[in-house]
Parts: sequence; C-alpha cells; structure tokens
Amino acid sequence: MRLARRPALRRLCLFALALSVALGLVAAPASVQDVAAATPDLTLVGSARYIVQPDHARVRVVVDLRATNHLSDTRVRRYYFDHAFLAVQPGTRAFSLTSDGGHPSVGVRQRTRDYTLLQLTFGRRLYSGKTASFKLRFDLPDPGGAATRDVRVGQALVSFPVWAFASPSTPGSTVSVVFPKGYAVTVEIGDLGSSTQDQKGGTVLRAGAIADATRYFAYVIADRPGTYKATSLSVPVGGVPARLTIRSWADDPAWSKRIRSLLARGLPRLGALIGLPWTRQQPFDIQEAVSRTTGGYAGLFDPRTARIEIAYYADSMVVLHEASHVWFNGSLLADRWANEAFASYYSLAAAKRLKQKVTVPVVTSALKKARIPLNAWGAVGRDTVATEDYAYAAALALARKIASRAGTEGLQRVWDAAAERTAAYQSPTEASAPDTTNAAADWRNLLDLLEEQTGKSYTDLWRAWIVRPTELTQLDERAAARAEFVAVQAIAGDWQMPKVIRQALRAWQFDQATQLLGDARELLGRRATLQQVAAETGLTLPAQLEAAFEGDAGFAAANAEADAEATAIETIRVAAASRPSADSPLVQLGLIGSTAEARFAAARTAFAAGDLNRVAQEADAAQTMWATAEEVGRNRMLAAIGIGIIAIMGLAILIGQVRNRRRRKFQALHPPMAHRVGITSADVPVDRRSLD
Repeated sequence: MRLARRPALRRLCLFALALSVALGLVAAPASVQDVAAATPDLTLVGSARYIVQPDHARVRVVVDLRATNHLSDTRVRRYYFDHAFLAVQPGTRAFSLTSDGGHPSVGVRQRTRDYTLLQLTFGRRLYSGKTASFKLRFDLPDPGGAATRDVRVGQALVSFPVWAFASPSTPGSTVSVVFPKGYAVTVEIGDLGSSTQDQKGGTVLRAGAIADATRYFAYVIADRPGTYKATSLSVPVGGVPARLTIRSWADDPAWSKRIRSLLARGLPRLGALIGLPWTRQQPFDIQEAVSRTTGGYAGLFDPRTARIEIAYYADSMVVLHEASHVWFNGSLLADRWANEAFASYYSLAAAKRLKQKVTVPVVTSALKKARIPLNAWGAVGRDTVATEDYAYAAALALARKIASRAGTEGLQRVWDAAAERTAAYQSPTEASAPDTTNAAADWRNLLDLLEEQTGKSYTDLWRAWIVRPTELTQLDERAAARAEFVAVQAIAGDWQMPKVIRQALRAWQFDQATQLLGDARELLGRRATLQQVAAETGLTLPAQLEAAFEGDAGFAAANAEADAEATAIETIRVAAASRPSADSPLVQLGLIGSTAEARFAAARTAFAAGDLNRVAQEADAAQTMWATAEEVGRNRMLAAIGIGIIAIMGLAILIGQVRNRRRRKFQALHPPMAHRVGITSADVPVDRRSLD
C-alpha cells in the first residue's frame, strides 16, 4: 500500500528556515574599542563527516570548520571575532570544539523542535583578514520511541537527516556519510552523489561543493540483513484460527509488540466486516521492512510466498490494509484497483472501530492533476508516484461510495458470490446448482454481481471512476442489452431465459446477446401462436418447447420443436375435422366396435405429454377410421342383408328338409293301401309309437 511516509520530508522547509535564521546570527564583529553591528563579515565553511555507529546507537558527526574574518581594519579600529553561532540537527548532544590554538568551547544557546543553536567560542581573537580552523564534534543519537522517529540507528536499520554546515550564501561546504560494511544504503531525499567503498568495506557517500548549506538537506535510509526474531500468533477469525508469524528485527521489539496487538484485535474485525472465512492453512509471515525493500511502499503483500512486508514506520491503516489482502489479493477480484480499494475500505473501517489514528488518503486538488481511470492503473512500480498516490486515494473514495450504496450485507453477498465463483445472470431454477466461472471477478463481473446482489445501479460510478474512454461504449451496449433482456424476460413469463443468452451477457458479448434475444423474441412469438392454435383445438402445449427454449442446445432445437408441435397440432386438427356426423346410420353402423375415439384421445394425450411421434400414429389411425366409417357401415349393412337372405334361404331349405323327412317317416309308417286281392288291413302291422 502506498501510504509511504518519506521520513523527515515534512520538516525539510523548517530545517532550511531554521538554518537561514540561525546562521544569520553567525557572529558579531568586535574591536578592541567597541562592538560593531556589521554581518556577515565572518564566514564559516564546514566539511562534515557522518560516521554511523550502530553499536552505540548513534551517528558521530565531525565537522571541520574554517572561519574567516572578511573585515578590514581602519586607522582607528581593529576588528576581530571571538565567537559565532551555528545551527545543527535537533536532538544532538556531546558537543566538543577543538582547534590548533587557544581554548575554544561550544555551548547550546537554544534548543527547538527543528534545530539546536550552538555558540562556538573561538578561545582567541580572529582578526581582520585572518582564518582559523576548528573541529566540531557531536552525536546524533537514536532517541528510541516512535517507529516514525527521524533518527534510527540500529543493527538492522539506520535512518537520519543529513545537513551541511556553512554561513548563509557561503559556497564550498561538503558532506560525506560513512556506513559500516553490510548496509544497503538509499538516499531517500536529496543528493549525496555516488557511493564508494572504504578500506573496511563500508559504504561512503559524498556531496561536495554545496552552493548554499542553508538550503541543503538529505535523508538516508540503510538496512542490512539482520537476525529476525520470530514470534507466533494465532487469532480466531470467524471461528477459524489464523496462524501468523511476526518477524521483527532483533533490535526492534516494539514493532513486534505493536503489530501483534493490532492484528490480534484487527483480524477478527476484518473477518466480520468482510464476511468471508479465513481459508489460509499455512502460517502467514508478517515481516518488518524498509520502504526500499517493499518497492517504495509502506506495505507489500505477496500471496505466492504468503508474506506481508510492512515498513517499520507504517501506521495502523497500512498494517490492516495489508492484512485485508488475505482476502483481496487477486483470487477474489481480478483488478488491482478493486483489491486496493476494498483493502483500504475495510482497513479504515477496522481502524475506526479499534480507535486507531491513521492517515487516510484523500483525493486532493493536487492529486487530481494525476487522475487516471482506475482501469488504467498499472502493476506495482509501473506508474509515477503521483499516479500511484491518486489511484490509492481514488480507489478508497470509490469503495466508500460503492459501500454506501450496497450496504454491509449487500457487499458480503457480493464477496460470497465471488468467492464461490457464482456467475451473474443466474436462472432461478438453478439455485441448487448455479452457473459458475473459472476466474476471479474483473471490473465487468464485479459490476454485474453488485447490481444483481444488491438491486442497485452502479454504472454511474463505473463511468466516473473506472472505465477508460474506449470502454464507455461497452457500458452503453450493456445498458441496451440488459433493457432488452428485461423486456424479453417479461414476454417469456414463467419461462427462464436461455443459458446461451445469460452466458453472452455475463461475458459482455453484447452483439451476440442482442442477436440471441431477437431469436428469443421470435420463438416466443411462435409460442404465442402455438398457444392460440392449441387452445382453439382444445390442446395443452407440452413442456418440451419450454425445455428446449431454456436448454443448452440453442434456438435451432427450440424452433425444431416448435415446428414439430405445429405439425402435431395440425395433424390433430385435421383428424378432428375428419370426424363424421353422428346422424348417419351407416356411419353409426361403421363405427360400431371402432377405436377411433380412443385413438384420437390417445393422440391428444400424447401431444400433452410431448410424444409427437405417437400423435401422428394415433391421429392418423383415428382419421382413417372416421374416413372409412360410412363405407364400413354400408359394407356391414350389405353383408347383413346378404347374410339375412342366405339365412332365410337356408331356413326355407331346412324347413323343406324337415318336412320331407317327416313325410318320409310318415310314409314309412303309413304306406298307401294295396288294392291287390287277398290282402286286408288286418294283415298290415301297426307301430303304435308312430301314432304318437
């Protein structure tokens, strides 16, 4: 996070002012008779050497001073100087002043927050035209205390301000800084020339021929691989232990204590505000660093190594900001601005609840000069400092606007959907198995999720803060496609919009989505026609068309289904039209024992069930039976007549046969009387049974 503090920069102007004021009192010339008021007739030029002594937690400063009296004596007066004033850094101590002659001394004339004013007593008179050399020594100690103090001199870290010493507008002063072996030195402010190595392997920086010492200022920071002291910390976040390892410099236990306390209280707050669980299984390293090792940032999160580096001077918001990157690190949201925006938003919210004093980045008039669309914000280290500062401030301002509109719970729903990779434009019927994506939500997906999960519009914020000019048309196309989507969904009613349309919308392929929506409109128009014709025919549309419309096969399959249903309806309608009138006796006779009505009912049932192949079979069968009913009746009638005639004829024959048989039997029982002589009736045998 670039809330990087450039140590002591705030005081630079004050230092220069202090030097100008203090050195304006360089000396007052005196004569053997009285004191003159003229200045700056005495000039001082210093060659300062800063020697870093981490074993003693100090910087030893040795200044070789050359004092020159520029006055000229007159016949009646002889001028001399016996003291001068010199401003050095605040907090300095252990002053000494020596020279080759006399008994010089040094004392503190005034101490302020911004400088220490010394009175240099020469111990002798410096007469007109004369020059004297002195050696001023003093220490710049590490006072301890706040991590943001200007002077730190330790085994792992050294930082302090560098001044040059001379009277006002006096050129010629020089500065050198000597570090022990092993330190990596960075000049944060000012110019100290190129570095060299001394005989012991130490680093030496030199700045020479300084035109005006009162305007010179530099600030150096150096660190070297030191022994880190690691302490473990386990913090419950949403019921899950967050395991951390705090790695501080061995000589900076205060930093470790502060970070442990802040994270122990802050991580649970962050988890509750964000609403997502802690999912890290391995311990996270929180390591003390300097801004140079963090790329010039006060904090740096590296998800690949599970390490957070936090500058020794970072305030509580920076610490909580980097901790928020446990959630906002590129795996939840894809764009840098989004991750930084909400890491800042939640860190600020947590800091307020913990009553921490923090530095909040604000979009000032000066920062607006470096304004960029947040989508143009590059990777870490790519943009200028001004652009970075604007982007951090703008991202936080935007996050606060989004949060104000979405609400805490609304944002939590968005994060939950993003964490689950739940895509926008879900179908209500897929609640148990929603569509998902394979990547973190980018600026487009985030806009969709926000509007879907909260029911609010955020397009105005995207236009004002995020999109590049070339991306504005995408927002226009999105608005038009979404409006058409809503209109078509209203026409669809209970039917859900096809997945191909929802996929095109969530992929921001609005040309394709618009074309598909047109196809959907056309198909829904066909549905309306089918519903009308089906109603006129007394039919209920099957569910297949809805399934085809909502399915993955596209509109070709749905249109094929609509064609098939239209054909089936026509088949049933034609079959129904072929049903003969019930007034015809022949038809009634032809339909006796017929399954036409059952087959037609089966066709209607098959249509409602979506079995369109059977519809044709059953309807065609019913139609055939109805069409041939009269002919069948006629044939049946003719057949019945023929059968009747045959039956009558057969009966007549049968009757005749029966009569003949009886006659023969009778004749057999009653033969005719013989007229032959000699035979009488008494001679004829009689069968008594036949008389019955």
